[in-house]
Amino acid sequence: MSKENLSGNIDDIQENPFLNHENITRLQLGDKEIILIGTAHVSKQSAQLVKEVIEWEKPDTVCIELDEQRYKSITEGEKWKDTDIFKIIKEKKATLLLINLALSSFQKRLAKEFGTNAGQEMIQGIESAQEVGAELVLADRNIQITFSRIWYNVGFWGKAKLLTEIMLSILDDEEITEEELEKLKNQDMLNGILHDFREKYPQLKTPLIDERDQYLAQKIKDAPGNKVVAVLGAAHIPGITQEIHREHDLNKLNELPPKSIVPKILGWAIPLLIVALVVFTFNANPEAGIQQTMSWVLWTGSLAALGTSLAFAHPLAIVTAFFAAPFAALHPLIAAGWFAGFVQAYFRRPNVRDFENLSEDILSIKGFWNNKVTRILLTVVFANIGSSMGTFIGGADIARLFFQNL
Repeated sequence: MSKENLSGNIDDIQENPFLNHENITRLQLGDKEIILIGTAHVSKQSAQLVKEVIEWEKPDTVCIELDEQRYKSITEGEKWKDTDIFKIIKEKKATLLLINLALSSFQKRLAKEFGTNAGQEMIQGIESAQEVGAELVLADRNIQITFSRIWYNVGFWGKAKLLTEIMLSILDDEEITEEELEKLKNQDMLNGILHDFREKYPQLKTPLIDERDQYLAQKIKDAPGNKVVAVLGAAHIPGITQEIHREHDLNKLNELPPKSIVPKILGWAIPLLIVALVVFTFNANPEAGIQQTMSWVLWTGSLAALGTSLAFAHPLAIVTAFFAAPFAALHPLIAAGWFAGFVQAYFRRPNVRDFENLSEDILSIKGFWNNKVTRILLTVVFANIGSSMGTFIGGADIARLFFQNL
């Protein structure tokens, strides 16, 4: 069958077994033929379909629903061994890495239920592209940009709820029913996890679904060659089918949301206000000022230490969190969790085996807490959450004592 002429005659149509396949959508844009394969991220059948379609169609290009970061995690799995956990903490990426691992654990648990590998259809797309000599295009937007744009849309309490929602959804050891599995087959994985949260925050649909549909559509449309096969989660097919007929600015879709000046102002204003209230109270009533100081130390330190304890951190990391929190809470550029995380990493530094076992350990709550890598990340995140709670409660108590001594 000619590569340029897919439907030249009746015999060719009869020969092609994928012309009317329910999971395949064919689009014609000028001289370019685009074949969209709608897959389930945890289905053996999807991976087999990808293999057969690419072998039959022999496209010029294969697009896959991965960004460079996820592509490398699939193709360079052993690179985990080279991870510098201290660098992760310094670059303030502990929370993001923990969320990525949590999302990964959910997908891997599903894959285990189906008896396949997570992202097997994408791996198959990569392998089949190489076999037929097609160019490979990574068509999805960087997941960190997507998360940044989601993060920007939910506000402070939304961020706290989002983090909680992800952790609770993924660290759930209950077995998934067959009905739930069937339902998840055709969902975008990230959207599936955040579905309930998205109902509470409808504005998330834009960065989570709509923008990614636009990004994927443009990348597929711009892919080189006259025949393009795209391997995509089935949930993206309807949106891409519409968006591919429009032009989208990839640079604009890749922009990080503007950093608001409000958090910076509040980050400095609140600590300065707390210090001012304590100083004023000290001048008016030294005993009340000491009480304010003790309240601040106890609330911020105790809750940071409690959070660190919940991560089952090293005793010295817990002590570090307690003493660091009262000072870190007054400085917007540092955090108690960083200090606790550094101490935890120093005394319980991950070895090669911890990184090798990470993919298996993140499948369960016990594994998350036992693996030294995730234990460090949990230490950082939980210490920071505790310190933040202590800041609000301690700050409120300082204000109460201030007004009592006016």
